[in-house]
Amino acid sequence: MSDKVLHTEVELAGVTLKNPVMVASGTFGSGEEYSEFVDLNRLGAVVTKGVANVPWPGNPTPRVAEVRSGMLNAIGLQNPGIDVFAERDLPFLEQFDTKVIVNVCGKSTEDYLEVVERLGDEKRVDMLEINISCPNVKEGGIAFGQDPKAVEAITKAVKAKAKQPVIMKLSPNVTDITEMARAAEAGGADVLSLINTLTGMKIDIERQSFVLANKTGGMSGPAVHPIAVRMVYQVANAVKVPIIGMGGIETAEDAIEMMLAGATAVSVGTANFYNPYATMEIVDGIEQYLQRKNIADVRELIGAVR
Repeated sequence: MSDKVLHTEVELAGVTLKNPVMVASGTFGSGEEYSEFVDLNRLGAVVTKGVANVPWPGNPTPRVAEVRSGMLNAIGLQNPGIDVFAERDLPFLEQFDTKVIVNVCGKSTEDYLEVVERLGDEKRVDMLEINISCPNVKEGGIAFGQDPKAVEAITKAVKAKAKQPVIMKLSPNVTDITEMARAAEAGGADVLSLINTLTGMKIDIERQSFVLANKTGGMSGPAVHPIAVRMVYQVANAVKVPIIGMGGIETAEDAIEMMLAGATAVSVGTANFYNPYATMEIVDGIEQYLQRKNIADVRELIGAVR
């Protein structure tokens, strides 16, 4: 295929990414932290760490633990808040030719809307990703993403205020992921991203105590990949909006598998911690796969396995 041009662009709700590879929120800072390892210009998109309306201190330590083929984290979405983010992180991203997706978190609908409205006039923000795995403090602490009515309601509320396309990030900690996906679609979501972390726990048998101060944490990494592929496949066959697939992607093979299951783009998360070059290797690997398979356009992979 040396004489043919490879088409690696994909489109999400009218936003064109130069390739399908992005980073998962919370694993890449807001880009600057990885910029000496990764050419941000080569990424399809940078997805920022979660941003709230006010600074969040996060959970007490210890809040990270290794497990077999993955990790547990209970960071608690620590972030400096929208003011610092807008003044410090967005100007840094101005110098790069990549799409910017801001992850938004909140403890009430009003919290989310405050950030969404504030970002509406930020020209550097191409899309918003709404983290609905946050506990809804006004509804007894159940996560927004675990109740289909709440999913539809928060999606509808965000869509009414957002000036950028809205990605709803789905929690896998539910009985039926397709029910949540349909609810987000009904609320007007432009794109869905999945999966967020699975709730897990680790106990130190010598100390006979919880390893994490929070007791439970979100599990991510290679161990969750088959679950994520299954959920992406199910959702891709249940909704019409595009999907960003994530969960244990550490190689080009993992990313391609996710696209064949139905994802239009993919996010690399935990792999960034132990291989800061993972995203670049995946971008190269996808191109090599397309050449080897004599496929001219990466979009031919999306949902190719039925």
